[in-house]
Amino acid sequence: MSSHHDHRKGLLITAIGGLVLTFDIPLIRLADGSPWTIMALRTGTTLVATLLIWVVWRAVRGNVPKLIPGWSGLAAAICYGLTSITFVTAVYHTSTADLVFILAFNTVFAALLSWLFLRERPRLSTVIAMLAMIVGVLIIVGGSVGTGKLFGDFMALCSAFFVALAITISRASGKDMGFTALIGVVFPLALAAFMVSGEGLHVNAPWWIIFNGAVIMPISFFCLAAGPKYISGPEVAMFYVLETVLAPVWVWLVFAEAPTRNSLIGGAILIVALVAHSLWQLHEGRRRRAALAVAYPA
Repeated sequence: MSSHHDHRKGLLITAIGGLVLTFDIPLIRLADGSPWTIMALRTGTTLVATLLIWVVWRAVRGNVPKLIPGWSGLAAAICYGLTSITFVTAVYHTSTADLVFILAFNTVFAALLSWLFLRERPRLSTVIAMLAMIVGVLIIVGGSVGTGKLFGDFMALCSAFFVALAITISRASGKDMGFTALIGVVFPLALAAFMVSGEGLHVNAPWWIIFNGAVIMPISFFCLAAGPKYISGPEVAMFYVLETVLAPVWVWLVFAEAPTRNSLIGGAILIVALVAHSLWQLHEGRRRRAALAVAYPA
């Protein structure tokens, strides 16, 4: 009963994190400011909210995770910081659909990095999904040639790589890095503050980006980081797909920004490959657990 309760709890927590994250890009767009101003306000409010949560947690429970657990935590924090810089840059240089579809490519980078550094050889099903996702990204990028969105697509690809690298470092270390992704905003905050000091603050609706950094970021990142404690990796991956599917919908409803044909085709390939692979992994996991239960009955 306890295991079943924990699984339902994990599904609920991760679903909340994935759903909340879908509002990140629309709120950045609604703030209507320059990239450096948006980055400074987004990362600054995220850092303040994170430190407040950490201090309250420590005062109430005492067993709070470290903000940066050792050198591996510092490396992961730097990767998350680079992710923030490339992500915000991509928001301003490509379409929302292209951005979130390409971000889904982080699963391919994660599999490749795990193969190279953790010696986790991917299964045939993973290789097939990776090849399909590569095709999807090539279709999206191919449609951006000559449209001025190529740089933004490249920044989105860099963002996917840095987050995959951070995840790989976290898995290799085995340490609790629940707060590390949020503390990683220190690096982009310092860079953005330096740039803003020269050009000044330029934002028309700062309350949107302040709400994003103070509420949306801490809730989404904390919930998504807590999910793997209760549910499997494939189940967590399924909730990350929520941003890929819903963020373009919110932007289309608010800003009337319709995805291009190439973006829709490539994005559909990416989503189908992700969902199919996650479902296959879930099926295989259940089959292995059933086989173990028969071989070693309680």
